[in-house]
Amino acid sequence: MKLLYLEKGDPDLRLWSDPFEAALREIGAFTRINGCRDWPESATLAAIRGTEVLLTGWSSLPVPSAIAADPGRLRYICHLTGTLAGMLPIEILRAGIPVTNWGDTPADEIAEGTLTLLLACLKNLRGHTAAREQGAWQPPEPASLGSMRGLHLGLYGYGVIGRRFREVCRPLGPEVRVFDPFVESLPADTTRAESLDDLFDWAEAVSLHAGLTPQTRGSVTADLLRRLPPHGIVINTARGDLIEQEALFDKLASGRLRAGLDVLAGNDRLPPDHPALSWPNLLLTGHAIGRAAWPPRPGTLNALQQTAIDNLRRFARGAPLLHCMTVDRYLRST
Repeated sequence: MKLLYLEKGDPDLRLWSDPFEAALREIGAFTRINGCRDWPESATLAAIRGTEVLLTGWSSLPVPSAIAADPGRLRYICHLTGTLAGMLPIEILRAGIPVTNWGDTPADEIAEGTLTLLLACLKNLRGHTAAREQGAWQPPEPASLGSMRGLHLGLYGYGVIGRRFREVCRPLGPEVRVFDPFVESLPADTTRAESLDDLFDWAEAVSLHAGLTPQTRGSVTADLLRRLPPHGIVINTARGDLIEQEALFDKLASGRLRAGLDVLAGNDRLPPDHPALSWPNLLLTGHAIGRAAWPPRPGTLNALQQTAIDNLRRFARGAPLLHCMTVDRYLRST
């Protein structure tokens, strides 16, 4: 069985390791081709049609839509990471070619990171640090220090990561309300918000876990942010474009709200001279809160790699695949 990865440039070290490539070669004849960024589409199509399994990921060439009509020998696409939009056209799924991604693999790490940002805002860790650096002992707003116990915590989105975040918060005792029109049932200790207005009217802190779709883009508006109480908290480890960013920045600049943002609108970056970088009520983690590379475990596979290997072994023996992508899931995913 042939396995192929077409890398746009140099190897993405977040994906590859010697143990991973060795495990791939135990499954089949694995080839990774670097420097494919400028290939003509005809070369890309020929390479993909000549393999049985195509691996894709952050650094791979996008799959041309023409593969849907003529896949050649291709029988399975194993996407190593999460997001498929811009990497694999929906026509591939509609053509019936099996596609998997990492599914719930990053849920634990992102849930941990979300809780870290929420606690850091509640305890004003950045304010404490800034005060020490300036020679003061108390942070500027000691009255804003809070606790998870009894906190009105709103979750916008209740997919895999939202559910895991709710689980890790449970021992700390917040009251939790969820807005997600796609979720049919919730745990007994979690209530449903009928709308985003309802969620933000009730919440003291809101954590975003929705996918980015045309319907959710910019859905956290200035009006919703006004509904949060003074020192209210916004946590976003999902997608930056869920929020009207300038409206949130206005609230942060005035000191009315606090935020922990792993993601930002657009390309997840701010110019180096942006005033937000110095705001004591804003934590920015550069879309890295879910990474878990430490401590190193030489000779082992990380979670992303193990998920891919498990599915490839299943495919090789004809067993059902895990984390299969469907058209509906594709349309609701980021």
